Amino acid sequence: MNFPSNIFNSHSKEDGDFFLGISNILGFKPKKLNVYKKAFLHRSANKKDKNGLPLNYERLEFLGDSMLGTIISRYLYNEVPNGDEGYLTKMRSKIVSRKHLNELGKDLNLISYVESRIPKSHFGDNIHGNVFEALIGAIYLDRGYKYCEKFINDRVIEPYVDIEQLEGKVISYKSLVIEWCQKQKKEFKYKVYEDTGKDPLKHFAVKLSIDERVMAKARATSKKKAEEKASKRAFFALQDKMGRIQI
Repeated sequence: MNFPSNIFNSHSKEDGDFFLGISNILGFKPKKLNVYKKAFLHRSANKKDKNGLPLNYERLEFLGDSMLGTIISRYLYNEVPNGDEGYLTKMRSKIVSRKHLNELGKDLNLISYVESRIPKSHFGDNIHGNVFEALIGAIYLDRGYKYCEKFINDRVIEPYVDIEQLEGKVISYKSLVIEWCQKQKKEFKYKVYEDTGKDPLKHFAVKLSIDERVMAKARATSKKKAEEKASKRAFFALQDKMGRIQI
């Protein structure tokens, strides 16, 4: 299915509503509306440009991810002059974590602009963060670095970034548990076992063993989520032994 070359240049009421909505989110008027429309185009729409190339937000998501990382890195570099590479990397990871980006996308209600053939109720949480990154990529292509930096400062840094709070925020309990086990020379193992739940959506069940002793069990809709949930339970069960871990 080809994507009409002039679809983004029309002046329909739909375009007008999109222009106004996006302008409110951005805080400025977009120049290249077609770029922003692409930022909300899901691959399930199965649309292509005049050369037969897929049209969706994924390439813009890649670009936006890079821009977000660069601008947050610069902010942290200037804001925390005594932070070493490891500290700055951890802090950046906390700011641009998938969970945080999903929250940002939800706060802006970006999913309401997504064009797809899949009901919005069927999307996972990551759609919110993916579109948020695609929007940043669109801003960069439309207005350049300075506008991109201002948007990230206004929508991410000013309302959400607090260095002291971030220092105490855990982004991965699994990483903390593994780090502790390695330092203490303890053997650890995550094992997927049979899930007998009755949920209509498939779940994964995981046991976390440390030195052959089962420390925690958990189940979730993905193996990764189940491992993280089990790690969090193990972390709190072992908190006295672990003591205060630097994160």
